[in-house]
Amino acid sequence: MNHTDPRIDNYIIKSADFAVPILIYLRELVHASCPEAKETMKWSFPHFEYKGSILCSMASFKHHCAFGFWYGSLLTDPHKFLASGEERNSMGNLGKIKSLSDLPTDEQLAAFITEVMQLIDAGIKVKKEEKPKEVKELIVPAYMYDALSENPEALQTFENFSYSQKKEYVEWLEEAKTEATRNKRLATAMEWLAEGKIRNWKYLRN
Repeated sequence: MNHTDPRIDNYIIKSADFAVPILIYLRELVHASCPEAKETMKWSFPHFEYKGSILCSMASFKHHCAFGFWYGSLLTDPHKFLASGEERNSMGNLGKIKSLSDLPTDEQLAAFITEVMQLIDAGIKVKKEEKPKEVKELIVPAYMYDALSENPEALQTFENFSYSQKKEYVEWLEEAKTEATRNKRLATAMEWLAEGKIRNWKYLRN
């Protein structure tokens, strides 16, 4: 059964000269190691699927190629071939591949592919890596804090607001082109906050 995709042929032909033999080799190795692998294009570069799950992928750039396993974080790696962290995210699991000599042996690569197949057969799912939540810090101008401190109701409303709700008020005040405009907006802001209103309350549907 033919599991190849003509789009992959076209991708390889259009790649840099140094990348062509690397991509051809990787493609043949994947199919030799996993005859059931099906080719497809995802995110504009070649992928290989096994039983509906992504087995691995390859890509070519101006000066290097990349090869990665969707289950890379779960693979055993006694010889430390697999990249990690930022390098893995930007260059696949095998780092920058500039020639065939940069790759592990046929047997070692085939072992990775077989292990991924076993994980897929076992129904293992790859957990998406959670990015550390960025702590959002909003700089509230001193003149606004002074006004809030003199208006307990407005202060309580402001403190209970979400980051984005607070930001809308701060940006509105900071965008004032003159001091007179800013002072006028500040007085209005204190009035609205005391009434529990968000900055764009007028646009809320009744």
